[in-house]
Amino acid sequence: MQESLTIIDNRTGKQYELPIEYGAIRANDLRKIKLTDDDFGLLSYDPAFMSTASCKSRVTFIDGDKGILRYRGYPIEQLAERSTFLEVAYLLLYGELPSQSELDQWVHQITYHTFIHENIKKLMDGFHHDAHPMGMFVGTIGAMSTFYPDAKRIFDPDVRQKQIYRLIAKVPTVAAFAYRHSTGKPYVYPDNDLSYTANFLNMMAKMTDRYKPHPVLEHALDVLFILHADHEQNCSTNAMRGIGSSHADPYSCVAGAASALYGPLHGGANEAVLRMLLEIGSKDHVPEYIRRVKEGEFRLMGFGHRVYKNYDPRATIVKEVADQVFEVTGRNPLLDIALELERIALEDEYFVKRKLYPNVDFYSGLIYQAMGFPLDMFTVLFAIARTSGWLAQWNELLHDQEQKIARPQQLYLGEGERDYIPMSRRGTPVTVFGQ
Repeated sequence: MQESLTIIDNRTGKQYELPIEYGAIRANDLRKIKLTDDDFGLLSYDPAFMSTASCKSRVTFIDGDKGILRYRGYPIEQLAERSTFLEVAYLLLYGELPSQSELDQWVHQITYHTFIHENIKKLMDGFHHDAHPMGMFVGTIGAMSTFYPDAKRIFDPDVRQKQIYRLIAKVPTVAAFAYRHSTGKPYVYPDNDLSYTANFLNMMAKMTDRYKPHPVLEHALDVLFILHADHEQNCSTNAMRGIGSSHADPYSCVAGAASALYGPLHGGANEAVLRMLLEIGSKDHVPEYIRRVKEGEFRLMGFGHRVYKNYDPRATIVKEVADQVFEVTGRNPLLDIALELERIALEDEYFVKRKLYPNVDFYSGLIYQAMGFPLDMFTVLFAIARTSGWLAQWNELLHDQEQKIARPQQLYLGEGERDYIPMSRRGTPVTVFGQ
């Protein structure tokens, strides 16, 4: 029996049968529902895409009610425990875990492309001394499209593959250079004898020839990168696909996606958690802070998620990683505040009823701070990891024959047709919006 939805239009009494596929109806089928033959047809109204699927994807699966996250079918818990970030990046892009020879070749190609053009370094020198690292990151990635004009040939498989190598390889270098520039330190070039995350830590922190990243911190960053690598059709991924639908080059697409990530409602959440913990200041102040949250004065940062209505599976992993990091760096004094917040919130009916559980941002900021990253770098770290997911989604978009340039409809609520009014006949000036 074919799955379908029967709709009766009470305006006309007509009945329509719409097929259901993968638990969805095609929005375009609603266009069949009309008042008259020249009617545009019925539209669905869905601000922020709360209930609208914009694509078919095989990259990431989330069941928010059950707290499940899988990359290409693999549970995030298994990947975080057993894989490296570059192995997961390969999985996201190509759909399968690599063989040893495939992984070796993949790592070699990424390592080979870690250096950036010297003129890109000069471009970064032009940013003001106190420029935000994320702003530098966005601007520099966008400018890289001018250094690789062949990137516009997005339907040439070899050219497209080269840009994937370049972007995944170079985003840590750009990020580290942005940090060094903002702190007035000389740039540190990539060391291709190091792993992906160790190389990044080296470019961030090296001041002498004797610097060597601690293996626990190297592993912790690898795990955090895995957890942030992709997360279905979130704001920045939607931006990546929207820009990509115009067939823009991947550097422009990633710059646009990173701009979306820059917003405090998206990539800046872990920074907001840390600022909240600093504001609370003491474990003793937690009950009073919780009271003010319940009275609506402000939100409890790091709790709740647009998708997860259960404990974010990434948060459980991050909490374990935090313990490992603090054994090396020393216990972050803000941890006691965080643990007390979590304890009270998980027992309080106000938060339980609203299914507000800790998400990945709640503990990741504590780890980043313990590792010495300034608050301004938190979103940049997110962007490094998410670049692989963005590229996987972009690659999938280009192979999807159903996709066209993104162009949502709207419900127009403005004036109907009006005749132009000469200046001499206009009345009292209207206040301009925003003035």
